[in-house]
Amino acid sequence: MKKHFIRLCLLALVLSLVAGAADAQTKKRTTKKRAPAKKTATTKNQGGSNTSVAPVKDTTAKPPPPMADIKLDTPRKSLRNDAIIERNLVKDRTPLAYENIREDDAVYRQRVWREIDVHEKMNLPFVYKATEDNGNQRLIYILLNGIKAGQITAFDANVDDRFTTPMTFQQIANGLVGAPTTIQIPDPVADPNGDKGIMKDTIITQEFNPDAVERYQIKEEWVFDKESSRLHVRILGIAPEKTILNPDGSFRAVLPIFWVYYPEIRPILAKYEAYNGKNFGARMSWEELFESRMFSSRIIKSTVDNPGDQFIAGYIKDPILQLLEGENIKEKIFNYEQDLWSY
Repeated sequence: MKKHFIRLCLLALVLSLVAGAADAQTKKRTTKKRAPAKKTATTKNQGGSNTSVAPVKDTTAKPPPPMADIKLDTPRKSLRNDAIIERNLVKDRTPLAYENIREDDAVYRQRVWREIDVHEKMNLPFVYKATEDNGNQRLIYILLNGIKAGQITAFDANVDDRFTTPMTFQQIANGLVGAPTTIQIPDPVADPNGDKGIMKDTIITQEFNPDAVERYQIKEEWVFDKESSRLHVRILGIAPEKTILNPDGSFRAVLPIFWVYYPEIRPILAKYEAYNGKNFGARMSWEELFESRMFSSRIIKSTVDNPGDQFIAGYIKDPILQLLEGENIKEKIFNYEQDLWSY
């Protein structure tokens, strides 16, 4: 009897072990792996305990830095006819196409750089300050409005005068008026009495002064066409020049601002009339003024006997002798055509 009881106890123990192993296998199959917890940045304080720190975000929007700009007036058209006659010729003007010159027929070519001083009596159209239906009539405003509207391409005068590096209107504004500056001034609203010393930022911008553009540089080419037996002159580019003054107001230098390719701007210049002090009704367009050579200038550089590619001021210091050298260059070009004829 005692042996039978021992056998029953052993059998019960074996069954319980088998049942426990089966239950453990089923639980292992049904359990899922947990996703790993994200790590947080922790810092240790002086006591050695870890504390989590959330990343700090800068939510304050910084204002963009001020940029240079040239304020150009928007053309305002007259709501009534501002003349006794109907003026439609200016709207319909188109420049005449240039006569084609073959490369084989161009037996003589010379390049000349001229400088136009707007203070000379013959150059009064360059300082005419009136505003008409198509805007301000000054040449500098005509060029700046065309560049800002995308009708004219400006080229960097600091690189070269061969129209290789285009400029944006923003770059021109930086050169003419400079970037605005930010200074601190007392805040009259927050500190009316000025006792607290509260300051505020204010932006100082320089305004464009068209009177600072006192000269224009012209690049042209003289070509003798053997087919027509005639000496042609064609303007290649125009560059307005800005007068640079010293802090005490004395003259420092004259530098070109940008170059424009003249054959491209001829249709635009044909839409603007130049000033005529003798007869306001017989005005010519700016394109006709340049093509008719109705301006006074002096030669400042040429390719005539100039292997160093220098300006006249580079090898002649006396201003009077510089003018005489320019006249000498003009005479050499003129004599080439005259010497071809025999009488």
